[in-house]
Amino acid sequence: MRALVVVGLLAVLALVFVVVAMVKDSQSNAGTAEGCPKGWPLADVTLREPKDVKINVYNGTDEVGLAGSVADDFRNRKFQVKKEGNAPKAVDDVAVLRFGPKGVGSAQLLRAYFLNSAKLEPDLKRKDDTVDVILGNSFQQLATTTEVNQSLGDLGSPEAPPGTCPAPVGEK
Repeated sequence: MRALVVVGLLAVLALVFVVVAMVKDSQSNAGTAEGCPKGWPLADVTLREPKDVKINVYNGTDEVGLAGSVADDFRNRKFQVKKEGNAPKAVDDVAVLRFGPKGVGSAQLLRAYFLNSAKLEPDLKRKDDTVDVILGNSFQQLATTTEVNQSLGDLGSPEAPPGTCPAPVGEK
């Protein structure tokens, strides 16, 4: 009988602990637009699957045909390649990722394909969810699946860029 009382008491304490933790959870508002200044765009911070990511691939190097070969590599990895071509100016970085608030989660995934070395350039005025991938002079090759998974673990969850608010889950 005494054991049942102890188990019952432990169950009640566990329930109280869970309720208190849920009420005071500092992350319970993560992913919502609560407290967002008026007029700030909502950033889609959902990490996307490759099949759901739309990209444009541009060559920011002197290497002829680089955008086409990398675009093919992205297609083989199930990305939706919309455009490919040459960038208007050279890029010295590994790559530059340009995206709007709707492309934050997509850019996070793409960054892992460059081993977290791609420079992020959010454009708060951009309305679509397409990410421009500008290949730079330091680019060598896309990461392997294992490297991408490790990079995603290192990066953590996508975060809304400065000047945006995270969109509530399910909104884009």
